[in-house]
Amino acid sequence: MAGATYPLEPIDVPQVETKNRKIVTKLPAPESIAVLEKLRETEPLSMSGQPPIVWDRAEGFHVYDRWGNKWLDFTSGVLVASAGHSRPEIAKALKDQVDSGLLHNYCFPSEIRSRLAAKLIECSPAELQKVFLLTTGAEATECCIKLAKTWGQKVGGADKNVFVSFEGAFHGRTLGAQLAGGIPGLKTWINPVDESFVQAPFPGSFRVEDQSFDGFLKVLAEKGVKPGQICGVMTETYQGGDAWFAPVDFVRDLRKWCDDNDVVLIFDEVQAGFGRTGTLFGYEHYGVEADLIACGKGISSSLPLSAVMGRQEILDQYGPGSMTSTHTGSPLCCAAALASLDIVLAENLSANAAEMEKPLQAGLAEIKAKYPDNIANVGGKGLVAALNMVKPGSLDPDPDAAFNIVWKCVQKGLLFFSPVGTQGSAVKISPPLIIDEEAITEGVGVIAEACDEVLG
Repeated sequence: MAGATYPLEPIDVPQVETKNRKIVTKLPAPESIAVLEKLRETEPLSMSGQPPIVWDRAEGFHVYDRWGNKWLDFTSGVLVASAGHSRPEIAKALKDQVDSGLLHNYCFPSEIRSRLAAKLIECSPAELQKVFLLTTGAEATECCIKLAKTWGQKVGGADKNVFVSFEGAFHGRTLGAQLAGGIPGLKTWINPVDESFVQAPFPGSFRVEDQSFDGFLKVLAEKGVKPGQICGVMTETYQGGDAWFAPVDFVRDLRKWCDDNDVVLIFDEVQAGFGRTGTLFGYEHYGVEADLIACGKGISSSLPLSAVMGRQEILDQYGPGSMTSTHTGSPLCCAAALASLDIVLAENLSANAAEMEKPLQAGLAEIKAKYPDNIANVGGKGLVAALNMVKPGSLDPDPDAAFNIVWKCVQKGLLFFSPVGTQGSAVKISPPLIIDEEAITEGVGVIAEACDEVLG
């Protein structure tokens, strides 16, 4: 059921009332149908893929509709609200910025953009010396592609233009991001295929037999790609949909190989940065340095903002005025990001994510142990995880089971976005980083109930 649309006919669901959840209406709420139908009438079909819950407000790690229902949020609004929904500190920063009289200033200098750039560099690993503020994660990954290809021409000439990424990777929905992405279904409209973009099997996947670095090199050779042709390698810090991390030794070998061959190593941190995985930047788990990273989502816990951070010599390749963005460092977005960063650092939310990993992974492991033929893998670190659903007796993805589990959870007051990952077969878990153990335990219990109803 990858890409399935949820029915809009309200159905009776069990009433729920706990500290973190409250369901008192049919679902979808009958009063919400007019809104849902208007959206389906006026928006592209592609926008109808999420559970039919009309958000009214969101606070902390809870989401509310207008009709008395309350959900425990295991989405963070697709990993955005890392510091929690509607944090008063962020709201105040936004109000103060509105009152200041500066809402937009293009690329003209501003004090608040200066403060955010300095703050990001201050809290980042030492090799990240410059920051370019943008709007979306896809814009950031596309910028990384451009910088790597430009660097390749600089150090190796026109033939050093092959950009390597990994099968199953998601880097965004714009053209360049999808060329680099490793999901075939998102590239069916690209014709002819750009042969300067090459994918290799992702070594963190349980479906990849050879997870060695030699296996990676072998695949490149089989595709006719020589090291001297490669300008950049980009990997998600963890593959977003399935929450898979690559083996540490693989990434360390990749770092050395990139150094030896003048290849730009890029980590797509859009889903991993700012505490999500238990470290401020997710790639720190690998113990390597990055040439470039793409950030987004949790950078502001609210408004659209992204960033490319990296080595000075790579980010400084373009002269004044030739690498800009209309909304770069929007004053409102900068205000939100500064407030969010202050919260993440002051409350040590990275550490909380690392601590909450223990009950989350323990609970999910119990569910997997109960249904070993249906759940092939539990991925993740910190406060990101995924149940990888498979058809019994195989490793074939089971998107139907994932869809039904998500919808059952939503009906019980546990909010998920629709299944993601391989063919939509992963139930993705990503609550705000302020969540506590009591709420984690309650949420995992709901997942267990849903699995019993769908799989039992």
